[in-house]
Amino acid sequence: MIPKKVQDALNNQLNEEMFSSYSYLAMAAYFESNDLSGFASWFKVQSTEEYAHAMKIFDYLHQVGGKVMLKDIKPPKVNWKAHLDVFKEMFAAEQKVTNSINSIVELANKEKDYATNNFMQWFVSEQVEEEATAQKLLKRMEMVGNNAAGLLMMDRELGMRAAQQH
Repeated sequence: MIPKKVQDALNNQLNEEMFSSYSYLAMAAYFESNDLSGFASWFKVQSTEEYAHAMKIFDYLHQVGGKVMLKDIKPPKVNWKAHLDVFKEMFAAEQKVTNSINSIVELANKEKDYATNNFMQWFVSEQVEEEATAQKLLKRMEMVGNNAAGLLMMDRELGMRAAQQH
């Protein structure tokens, strides 16, 4: 049986993953409304990935006899002053998720919940990739700035991203 503190932390993380999915969908809408469909497509795929992360936690809680407690998802930001600001927000959000995941691992260890510690290792590895990608895209957007040709090149490149199975 999963310790209550760990169950609560996982439910909070499930909510964070759902919020991340919602946030990335808002970012996709922002880029779509700015005629950057490649950026929009990339963020839609990212939204789907975050939803899949939430479902991993949902399924795990049931698998270990825990209880899923769904919470309200706060509305995400929907407007940004500049395209670069979206990427700054994305990087900060991924750093926040990393800290949250690390806290769950720490709690699982403290509670001697080795199954959850093992389960969370996938998320630890995933966050290394998520932060690296967010940082790379942020740096590239800083280089591009508002240069139309650069934005169009990135739009085309990001539009080629396909959904991945997690």
